[in-house]
Amino acid sequence: MSNANIILTHAIGNANVRAALAGFAKGGNLNAFYTAFACFESDLVYRLGKYGPFSEFRRRSYNTELQSITHQHPFRELGRLLASKLKLSSMTAHETGYFCIDNVLNELDASLANQILNNKFKDAKAIYAYEDGALKAFQAAKLKQMTCLYDLPIGYWRAARHLMKEEIDLRPEWASTITGFNDSESKLARKDEELHLADEIFVASSFTKSTLSHYPGALKDIHVIPYGFPAVSQPKVYDYSKSRKLKVLFVGGLSQRKGIAYLFEAVKEFNMAIDLTVVGNTTGVECPALDKALENCNWIPSLPHAEILKLMKSMDVMVFPSLFEGFGLVITEAMSQGTPVITTDRTAGPDIIQNNVNGWITEAGSSDAIKACLQKLIDNPDLLNEIGSNAYKSAAARPWSHYSSELNTAVETVMPTNTIKLVR
Repeated sequence: MSNANIILTHAIGNANVRAALAGFAKGGNLNAFYTAFACFESDLVYRLGKYGPFSEFRRRSYNTELQSITHQHPFRELGRLLASKLKLSSMTAHETGYFCIDNVLNELDASLANQILNNKFKDAKAIYAYEDGALKAFQAAKLKQMTCLYDLPIGYWRAARHLMKEEIDLRPEWASTITGFNDSESKLARKDEELHLADEIFVASSFTKSTLSHYPGALKDIHVIPYGFPAVSQPKVYDYSKSRKLKVLFVGGLSQRKGIAYLFEAVKEFNMAIDLTVVGNTTGVECPALDKALENCNWIPSLPHAEILKLMKSMDVMVFPSLFEGFGLVITEAMSQGTPVITTDRTAGPDIIQNNVNGWITEAGSSDAIKACLQKLIDNPDLLNEIGSNAYKSAAARPWSHYSSELNTAVETVMPTNTIKLVR
């Protein structure tokens, strides 16, 4: 890959990161993958992954085609995984624990920056990095006249504070569930400096792009490229009728950032017409309002991912009323199972759902809007077949490979013309 130009760095490697890697590799543009810990089928650590205590290893396995260009800095991340298994919470405490995710990200970032300054990646012309893990690599890249490509997977922090402060004032009884305001000033300043250094910014939803209007300065171009859908299941059989309750599902953290109070409020109006199932863990802080609401639904604190997909398929509709969401992968997961989704205008919903065609978009923070959608379904059972089938078709039409291709094309477009190998 002597003509490949992009170093992608990410500590953990989630679904969207893997899709980005696939896109850059297929396009002939991936120079290196810099991560905390990775394994491949030929590795001893991969073989260890078949044993219970090491099962997490296989979740970090990658395509063997990436093995020769993957660089690892594993100490902190392996320590974090071990500390989590042993429930050594002080070792992983937010920003202060020796093996906290912040230290994993910062050390990986510093390591990559050092490699760049020492000309480890002579052919690389760009860094593709993610929020909280880009600062030092970008600073080093600037010295080497490399392009800095920044991926913001969630909404901008200043916008989050503004919107969540409004929500706390509006519903103080749910305020304890709204966490995430404990980042230090230095961490927030780091986020802002990463954005400042970025030559191009990539986000997965129009809502995330809109949150960047709160940034106190000028930013470079922002590109919206929605994520892909997981592989679709077998076609769903729709059997809802007025003779039984409408099966409604919520999946996500039990925080008011997800808008759950509005869901509980909307469902309460239907008495015996709706059966609500909620999957998600609490934030661990006391919230009497949440405790009371959970008494009136089927609450499942956690499920394996495969079981969540099965549950989604068995439901009539999923409601995801989030008040602040960079994307909302549960939306695409439900649609891939043929289950239509009611979500808000503060998720990726507007980018992948056409209202009343393959799902429903409601105003964030409105129980009345959710209630109106649910009433429409109760009154018109055949809508679930129509909208659910369209949701399934939308999922089938946009697999993760589409995101991979679109991101690679977008990066090729913004890179200097003399740095990208356009002929494949």
